[in-house]
Amino acid sequence: MEPWEMHEWHAEFLDACNRHDLEAIRAFIGTDVRRAHLPGGVDAWLTDLADLFHAFPDWRWRRIQVVAEEDRIAVHLRGSGTHLGEFKGIAPSRRHVNVAEFAMYRVTNGRIAEVTGSDDLELITQLGAR
Repeated sequence: MEPWEMHEWHAEFLDACNRHDLEAIRAFIGTDVRRAHLPGGVDAWLTDLADLFHAFPDWRWRRIQVVAEEDRIAVHLRGSGTHLGEFKGIAPSRRHVNVAEFAMYRVTNGRIAEVTGSDDLELITQLGAR
């Protein structure tokens, strides 16, 4: 894809994420996606997202910056939401959190083949768990 196509692709992916539409999100992710330091495969990723959406029903990402080159795309996002359900063993706190997120994707045939980026540490810290 051309860089402008990658930007449009990411905008569509982010829209599916912000709608919490797990089936639409699945269409953007390769079945055997590799995730740095996390279980691989699309089902593991969707399970993690479902857990996030359950814990933060109003979770949304706002795109800050996207850089695309060849089959790679780097994104800087702000994620935010209110903690209303259990998250990673942390009871609901009703706290509103706002975190910086960074990710690097390798996209093959319109699907994410590899991803690496921020972890949940900043989010967990804002919940007062560390």
